[in-house]
Amino acid sequence: MPTQRNPWFALGALVVGFFMILLDVTIVAVANPAIMTGLGADISQVIWVTSAYLLTYAVPLLITGRLGDRFGPKNIYLIGLTVFTLASLWCGLSGNIETLIAARAVQGLGAALMTPQTMAVITRTFPPDGRGAAMGMWGAVAGLATLIGPILGGVLVDGLGWEWIFIVNVPVGVIAFALAVWLVPSLPTNEHKFDLVGVVLSAVGMFLLVFGIQEGNTSDWSGKIWAMIAAGIVVLAVFVATQARGKGEPLLPLPLFRDRNFSLSNLAIASMGAAVTAVMVPLYFYLQAVHGMTPTRSALVLAPMAIITGFAAPVIGKLSGRFHPRLIPTIGFLLFAVSIFWFALVMRDPHANIAWLVVAGAVAGASNACIWAPLATTATHNLPIAQAGAGAGVYNTTRQVGSVLGSAAISALIAARMSAAGLGDAPAGEGMGGGQVPEQVRQAFSTALSQATYLPAALLLIGVVASALFIRNTSASPTAGSAAASAKEDSLAG
Repeated sequence: MPTQRNPWFALGALVVGFFMILLDVTIVAVANPAIMTGLGADISQVIWVTSAYLLTYAVPLLITGRLGDRFGPKNIYLIGLTVFTLASLWCGLSGNIETLIAARAVQGLGAALMTPQTMAVITRTFPPDGRGAAMGMWGAVAGLATLIGPILGGVLVDGLGWEWIFIVNVPVGVIAFALAVWLVPSLPTNEHKFDLVGVVLSAVGMFLLVFGIQEGNTSDWSGKIWAMIAAGIVVLAVFVATQARGKGEPLLPLPLFRDRNFSLSNLAIASMGAAVTAVMVPLYFYLQAVHGMTPTRSALVLAPMAIITGFAAPVIGKLSGRFHPRLIPTIGFLLFAVSIFWFALVMRDPHANIAWLVVAGAVAGASNACIWAPLATTATHNLPIAQAGAGAGVYNTTRQVGSVLGSAAISALIAARMSAAGLGDAPAGEGMGGGQVPEQVRQAFSTALSQATYLPAALLLIGVVASALFIRNTSASPTAGSAAASAKEDSLAG
């Protein structure tokens, strides 16, 4: 229920923490080569720096929202912010890749505690007719973080070292904490039961599956790896079965999936999360290791993608309600797949004109604007308000799970293509953090990265099919509209 205090003050405070979470995802991608060189890591290890964060971010999301309901969203947000900030300092002080991965895992847990609380505060403090404007501000901050993250990361890596992409979070976290204590209201709490068995099963299943996929090439896809992947699938199947039979408050409310558009939206957003996470890894390696760009210059190549998304997303989000739900997201998924396929074609040539990547990035930015808000609105449009929070939580978790699997899969595929090209551990070799790979292997290196980039393009075809199967929404009601607004806010926070 909206409070009497001006909710824009609370939103302004929450935006600082939200900005930091998104910044920490995008800022790391541009620093991967420098981290590899600085810590003597190989490509599978350095991608675990991202995968560990995404994994511990995704798994707890189904329960952290209910922790906010039970103990107060402001309290859980502040705890999460504290964990995130301290873990950021730990990341910056890490002396080896194993310590950095562990610190990133703790950082992801802090982000998981924070994200649902920001959405809960916005949904409960803004009246329904004011949430659209709040979502617009939220989306603008998301676009800004996406743009600034790689550029700031490049400047910090070039000027101070990769450690500072994490240390910079410490002063920001302190400011965000002070603002939240001051401006975010304490909201009423509700009793909730917690499905601890579901938490354990989902966490174990996801870890086995992701670890097996990512480490497969390193272990030559041995029987042990396949057993681990199979075990992960079995544990996740058991998790779903327990959720179907469980009473009370299951971690995963399966009745939500009876709505066709909700189910298809979750499938589409999973493919989107996987593709977005996967495509950045080979792109930045190509720009830095093949073309010898600095982290700052490589980030600027993709800046138009974020700029166009930031400007176009609010406009397209408002227009999407005038058309059939399948139209805009289907076009968006198709354009995004085409732009990534375009990336892959350009990357085959180690001497390609970078302008072609800039143009492809601009197309990708426009396509992203057609996906995020329209897809989130469709996901929960037909759900009653009593299920809006649960639906938004499931939707956000599905996207994060897609991101985890995309990160693991691209790591395995790049390593496999490098091995097939006879490069072995070339990505970790001399030159990855401070210049180009040797001329004699540059063509093979480019080809391997190009071939790996076809994976995210293929993943987006799942989104094309899913969004093309949307049916027309039922008549909007005030509750449905509130649910849609909540979902749009939640998607932009993820």
